[in-house]
Amino acid sequence: MNPQKMPAATPLPLMPFGAPSGGVLRLLGRQRWFVVMRAFAVFVLLWWIAAAWNGNPLQLPTPGAVLQALIELGSDGELFDHALVSTSRLVIALCVSMALAIPLGFWMGRSPAAEAYVDPLVEMLRPISGIAWLPLALFIFGVGNTLPVFIMVYVGFFPILLNTVAGVQQIDRKLIAAADTMGINRRALLTKVLVPAALPSVVVGVRLAFAASWAAIVAAELIGSPSGLGFAIDWYRQLLMTPKVFAFIMVIGLVGYLCDLGLRRLQRVLTPWTEGTELK
Repeated sequence: MNPQKMPAATPLPLMPFGAPSGGVLRLLGRQRWFVVMRAFAVFVLLWWIAAAWNGNPLQLPTPGAVLQALIELGSDGELFDHALVSTSRLVIALCVSMALAIPLGFWMGRSPAAEAYVDPLVEMLRPISGIAWLPLALFIFGVGNTLPVFIMVYVGFFPILLNTVAGVQQIDRKLIAAADTMGINRRALLTKVLVPAALPSVVVGVRLAFAASWAAIVAAELIGSPSGLGFAIDWYRQLLMTPKVFAFIMVIGLVGYLCDLGLRRLQRVLTPWTEGTELK
């Protein structure tokens, strides 16, 4: 007796190993935002308890008072004006820092002699806080936009420089040797080999420079600027309007967080081959 033929099994669609489906990605995204909102809710609850225990709104206002101050400052545009001024200064400072640090970093990374000459000066200046230069910078530049930009350029210069040097020095020598064997010129070697290989480290340096510069902008604007988030904090402190002081402090944190998210996105776009290993 002939056995009955079994129906052929329908092959399952194959997915690349390690590539989650769209539904999984959406689930992970919702879980991440749930964790973020839960952490924020716990922070607000602890803040409210601390404010109630303190009982002095001039020292520690309640989250509701700060939220009301945020609404007032946002409705008249003052909040956005100061945030725009500080952010524009930060962008200018980062551009200047990159323009100075990245070429110098490639030069030091490719030339041991250049590193031997420049590195001692860098290591001598790097431990000096940017805040330490405020009195001298105030005397030279005066009150205005130049002083906070100078402080942020100084603070952001070193992370970009050191990460660029490290990125160039960590390039596989086999890549450079293969490029030399193919007889490519120096310009092609720079644009086709050195820059793509060192780019992940450079982008990490830019993120670190942003964090350091954004932290320094408050101190720089407290003393040497007639506008910006740091100036607004000191101004409302003198007026004993603590809720508005806290409102601007929260804006500093929010803008910094959103800018870092943007830099992470840029990092994934520029260096997709480092996905999963980038700086968290």
